[in-house]
Amino acid sequence: MNRRLFTLGAAAGLIALTQSRAQAAEAAPVFRFPSIDGGSLSTADWRGRPVLVVNTASMCGFSGQLADLQSLHETYGPRGLVVLAVPSDSFRQEYDDAKQVKEFCEMHFGLTLPMTDILPVTGPQAHPFYRWLAETRGFTPGWNFSKVLLDGEGQVVGTWGAITNPQSGAITGALTPLLPRT
Repeated sequence: MNRRLFTLGAAAGLIALTQSRAQAAEAAPVFRFPSIDGGSLSTADWRGRPVLVVNTASMCGFSGQLADLQSLHETYGPRGLVVLAVPSDSFRQEYDDAKQVKEFCEMHFGLTLPMTDILPVTGPQAHPFYRWLAETRGFTPGWNFSKVLLDGEGQVVGTWGAITNPQSGAITGALTPLLPRT
């Protein structure tokens, strides 16, 4: 009898855990970002699609990754991936003006992917998305070009630091199964 009660209790715990995970997936917050082009970008507009969010900087040793982000955008964008560049001066390597950032990214890397205005990604002034990451996942960018992959419901699938190239197997392997089926 005790074994049966344990089994029923374990099953009830598993059901509760599954339900809480499902509720958490449904409750993913919606974030708005000011667009570098004016207006705003909203994660709600991308529901059902994976999103790779990357804090960028124009004058960083890793800025060559902007070309790799553009390549991801061109390769996987038609299949549903959104690559969002978040220019930030949190590490003091970004231009002071969004127009300069946009021109630099277009001229040197041919960027056509969505970009936000210049935003802080660390500390108390961090954009709400990055505060949410710190509070719920314990993830704070340690440097420029930190990457966060969200699934189609806005939940965090993975995080990577600056040294992980956007086209690495770790990132493409995580994002490929998230792409909408055609």
